[in-house]
Amino acid sequence: MVLACALGGVTCLTMILSVLFFPRIKIKKFCVDSYWVIVLLGAILMLAVGLVDFNTLISELIKDSAINPLKILVLFICMTVLSVFLDEVGFFRFLACKTLKKAGNSQVKLFVWLYVVVSVLTVFTSNDIIVLTFTPFICYFAKNAKINPVPFLVAEFIAANTMSMMLIIGNPTNIYIATAYGIGFLDYFLVMALPTLASSVVAFVVLFLIFRKQLKCPIEGECVDVKIENKPLMVIGLILLGTCTVLLAVGQYVGLPMWIVALVSAMALFVAVLGFSAIKRVKPKELLGCVRRAPWALIPFVLSMFVIILALSSVGFTDSVSSWLGSDLAVFKYGVASFLSANVINNIPMSVLFCPIIAPLSGSVQLQAVYGAIVGSNLGAFLTPIGALAGIMWMSMLKKHDVKFSYLSFIKYCALVAVLALVTCLTVLNFIV
Repeated sequence: MVLACALGGVTCLTMILSVLFFPRIKIKKFCVDSYWVIVLLGAILMLAVGLVDFNTLISELIKDSAINPLKILVLFICMTVLSVFLDEVGFFRFLACKTLKKAGNSQVKLFVWLYVVVSVLTVFTSNDIIVLTFTPFICYFAKNAKINPVPFLVAEFIAANTMSMMLIIGNPTNIYIATAYGIGFLDYFLVMALPTLASSVVAFVVLFLIFRKQLKCPIEGECVDVKIENKPLMVIGLILLGTCTVLLAVGQYVGLPMWIVALVSAMALFVAVLGFSAIKRVKPKELLGCVRRAPWALIPFVLSMFVIILALSSVGFTDSVSSWLGSDLAVFKYGVASFLSANVINNIPMSVLFCPIIAPLSGSVQLQAVYGAIVGSNLGAFLTPIGALAGIMWMSMLKKHDVKFSYLSFIKYCALVAVLALVTCLTVLNFIV
């Protein structure tokens, strides 16, 4: 157990340090994210020293089970492709512009509208996509309007990482943990809808109280118009995303796996766009951009983490943690444990780790632990910047836009909101599951 824990711990620590201090590796013209390379090397080392049997690994990867990481990756990447495509055609930038214009010259209205729009969009797409799309827009607008962008950037980030709990597709951590325990799309929604809304309202109130004095000054500038250049492609994207969401909701009742629904929807997008481009005799630039931006790095990252967790499980580490956490007050124990763990090893590795930790539990206790861990994986994203890769990327974007927002500022504005949102969400959840 000592060797497996040591290698796993060193790998995760090195990964976090790489994200903080050398996020990308450049080799001539090629550039790759360092975090997945480090985890991949850790997994290879564990295989090399015999902590994980190669045949056992292959068996787990081809097994027809809910926890199969390949199915989970297909589901997440395909859903991300549908969302990224809408971003490529300008849909989210268009909505961002409309939101900023709706506020007129009132920062308070802008704050409210932004929080609402980001919340709604995140429910049906992905927290990462919305954050990465809206952040540049907010920075440009704030500079032009001569207002402080921090209240709106913080509101955007927190809204996205709170409402990402609403649907199973809102966050890769939701997909991994919930799918691993066979929770269907609609069953998930019926449990998580109320806790998500409750924590979102609490987060908004706390944020408004924190920034209320800064929101009193009027807005001087205006937002530059954004137009959809290719409306037919936008319609195609919206129809397919909407259809996919509906099929995900009803699929559990007709025995249609979510990963199949997502895969077919993504394939339909490719066929429709390529057909449209062939008819119009134009290059499918939006589709090409979508392919380039898909989170391919998650494939080696998640699979490598899966190897590391297999090693920890085989030596009894995950069973020991499960025994230590116990079965009483599972919602709170697993919610808080995942919330804190995400800020030590990041939320995606934490989600992979917690699946075997939850496994020894049974019945309603197991279900409580599953939903508690999902809550922690989402809300842990805004306790510290380490909580999620989106937080690190977001901080990097702010630096590029000359927004002064340090790691200490992140904790100063977000930590209190994260704790209060967590307590609210887990309390409401405890009455439901």
